[in-house]
Amino acid sequence: MTQRKIPALYMRGGTSKGVFFRVEDLPADAARRDALLLRVIGSPDAYGKQIDGMGGATSSTSKVVILGRSRQPGCDVDYLFGAVAIDSAVIDWSGSCGNLAAAVGPAAIHWGLLQAPREGLATVRIWQVNTRSNIIARVPMRDGEVLEEGDFVLDGVSFPGAEIELRFPDPGGEGEEGGAGGLFPTGRPLDRLYIPGVGPLELTLINAGNPAVFVDAVALGLCGDESQAQVNGDAQLLARCEAVRAHATVAMGLAASVQEATSKRPATPKLAFVSPPRAYTASDGRIVEANNIDLNARILSMGRLHHAMTGTGAVALAAAAAIPGTVVRRCAAPDAAGRLRFGHPSGTMTVGALAVEESGRWRVTQVSMSRSARRLMEGVVFVPDERAKGAAT
Repeated sequence: MTQRKIPALYMRGGTSKGVFFRVEDLPADAARRDALLLRVIGSPDAYGKQIDGMGGATSSTSKVVILGRSRQPGCDVDYLFGAVAIDSAVIDWSGSCGNLAAAVGPAAIHWGLLQAPREGLATVRIWQVNTRSNIIARVPMRDGEVLEEGDFVLDGVSFPGAEIELRFPDPGGEGEEGGAGGLFPTGRPLDRLYIPGVGPLELTLINAGNPAVFVDAVALGLCGDESQAQVNGDAQLLARCEAVRAHATVAMGLAASVQEATSKRPATPKLAFVSPPRAYTASDGRIVEANNIDLNARILSMGRLHHAMTGTGAVALAAAAAIPGTVVRRCAAPDAAGRLRFGHPSGTMTVGALAVEESGRWRVTQVSMSRSARRLMEGVVFVPDERAKGAAT
């Protein structure tokens, strides 16, 4: 059996990694494209390791990105993101990845999808296809190349890199195509839902960056300073969290049933739990002091606690903190400049949000954060050619 060769970049963006492709290098048919991408990543894998593929067997490292020149007015590049399930043949195209968004600008410049200055900062205007929203990346350049080395430290990443500023204008704007649009899909900053097996809960259901669900940690029987091991080692807790997420998905109008939310839409909305500041030990052994953060936040991704914070989760967190009446705002408010510093399992992160009240309704005008990105490998990925296999038999 022969193997197909497909041009690709393997990139880290923020605290995630993924395989990047150009749209013209993949099949136009969505079913054929998804089958090929599943094989590239190594899913489905009953062993949960993705040994025979490029995936890293975690939600942060089982990802694909498709880029192309944008046809959207005022944008340079189209960014389509897929969250690849590890143990099932599912690619969830429902949401974005804010961490890998940091790598979109560098990848687009490497591939010549836009003109960039030789020195200074390249402004890359990104159309996020999944969420139908804009992202603006400021990518540092030196001698006509993307600058990847620097002294910007990102908790959750072992090595420093060059800072890439990301801005999300009007992140609760259009919403996703065919879904419930607007910042608050239910029209309220706080909802009360009864979750079978869990009980009544107060939740904030928000659409900013990605659809997200926020709940007080204490409502789940938690403190808010939990580690990955504590959460991911508790199967009953994970099941409760998925029940909350699935019912919230239905309430947001994003799935017809809780069964559909779990089986067909595992990537979004993401569930996060928050608490007032508490000191804890980060995953690298450092102590995060309570007086150095505004709140604690933990987010689940594809059914497991994330090792840091998803990029779009940070966008949604900042947006929710900027608006009175949300679960997040009850824990902390941003400072006068709109900045919010929160603690996650790997350390801390700062995000910024600007919000205005218009005719009794709140609108988040911008969320900003900084990440870093780096090329890990450039060349081709090999995929077993099933067509050749079929011809041989």
